[in-house]
Amino acid sequence: MSLDYQQRLTIIGQQPLALVDFGRGIEREALRVDSAGKLSQYSHPAAFGSALCHQSITTDFSESLLEFITPVANSPTQLLAYLNDIHHYAAKNLENNETLWPISMPCFVEKEDNITLGQYGTSNVGLMKTAYRQGLKNRYGSMMQVIAGVHYNFSLPEKFWPTWSEIHKLDLPEKDIKSVGYLGLIRNYLRYGWVIPFLFGASPALCQSFLQDKKTDLKFKKIGKGTIYLPYATSLRLSDLGYTNSGQSSLNISYNSLHNYLASVRQALEKKSPAFKVLGIKKDNEYVQLNDNILQIENELYASIRPKRVSQGNETPSQGLKNRGIEYIEIRSLDVNPFSKVGITEEQVDFLDLFLTWCAIIPSEQMSDEQSSHFASNFNKIVTQGRAPDLTLEIDGCEQNVAQWGAWITAQLKELAIVFDKNENSDHYRQAIDHITPRFSEPELTSSARVLQIIKEKNTDNGVLALSLSQTYKAELIAQEYQIWSDQHFEQEKLNSSQKQQKIESEDALDFDQYLQEYFIQAEK
Repeated sequence: MSLDYQQRLTIIGQQPLALVDFGRGIEREALRVDSAGKLSQYSHPAAFGSALCHQSITTDFSESLLEFITPVANSPTQLLAYLNDIHHYAAKNLENNETLWPISMPCFVEKEDNITLGQYGTSNVGLMKTAYRQGLKNRYGSMMQVIAGVHYNFSLPEKFWPTWSEIHKLDLPEKDIKSVGYLGLIRNYLRYGWVIPFLFGASPALCQSFLQDKKTDLKFKKIGKGTIYLPYATSLRLSDLGYTNSGQSSLNISYNSLHNYLASVRQALEKKSPAFKVLGIKKDNEYVQLNDNILQIENELYASIRPKRVSQGNETPSQGLKNRGIEYIEIRSLDVNPFSKVGITEEQVDFLDLFLTWCAIIPSEQMSDEQSSHFASNFNKIVTQGRAPDLTLEIDGCEQNVAQWGAWITAQLKELAIVFDKNENSDHYRQAIDHITPRFSEPELTSSARVLQIIKEKNTDNGVLALSLSQTYKAELIAQEYQIWSDQHFEQEKLNSSQKQQKIESEDALDFDQYLQEYFIQAEK
């Protein structure tokens, strides 16, 4: 017989080391914008070293889309200290009076050709990164690729897994236990992960320039000079307009076992796309895309959560997972928090720790393709109309409104927070729950509602608010002190990253065509 929730909590509470040494990491994206709030047209700042090799500061799709990466931290406080230090250094070294755009949806962009692809040098690996981005541009357009988000990387403690086995009554080989456990977490995230855009989504509005000539059935309202919004939206970034690919909905990625997951990803990597075939592979001897498959490489698989493993050598992500199993998970459904100068708060991190652990300890039934599609539909309802008073969600045969689902989840998270805080002799987890979860019954407290309230009260544009915040945050970041690192640390990393790139470029022995051919042969093994 399955254990009830109280029994599971009791077992965890009796194993205090099961909740010690979580692994946490953040990847925060931010556009560089000029003093007028327009997309920067300048190259990656010299002070940031090599975008290919820098450990903390790189770029995502475009030259202007910065990505800040923390090391793994074992406490929320340490994690935010790393993130603040990176932001402090970046703010001091931005050139041309630029600031960091503090929201997910992009600034005013007159035309897509103004978006310069990320440049990573002349090495084969660097050229492949740019060619992959060229493929994304040709497949989906550049506007979608300059949306910013916050990715949260999370791993459960080593000593958690024997306790996990006990509460799930599973006797598994040690090499399999984490992968089975993380896949269970992922399935529950697909069921209940809508709470993340509901609570933390902060992109209910966008600059009208984002649409360009793109048609949409969404019934936007207008405000200011050029802002459009949906009254009950939480995260347009996660809608079909944003960083998603509706064409991938038919891929049916399975999370029921590691074998099934890898097989479904492999099928997606090998499946040809008639629409992408029309683009061709090369034009005028330049790559239009890496290939004409539905996915050029695994990174093109858009998902709100991913199983991850640090790769070794030339492994692809799937090869790393196949060889050594799942090591951690990556949450990809967090908007940039416009009310934080670093895009996320420690309180959010506390909530994520609780929510993800809860996803790991509650039962997690296997999921059919039909169920996966249904949970994706729930998610899509939340991002476009999540604060609508009459919105209901059906989960595993039970239909309730958001407030009712929120009350049920909150009650369980509060009990888990007591266990967390007792283990740490603190109360910050309970404080996080007490502050965040009232949003379920009072949606006007959500980040998305707060953004809309500000622009409506001032009858102003989304971009005006964002530019003002970016300037305020830059001054605050410059004024603060380092918490862990120093200028010397970043100067050394700048030097190290440039030297690493030079070494990679000097050691290339193949031309780029041969390199790609061998890469894809190796990736199929």
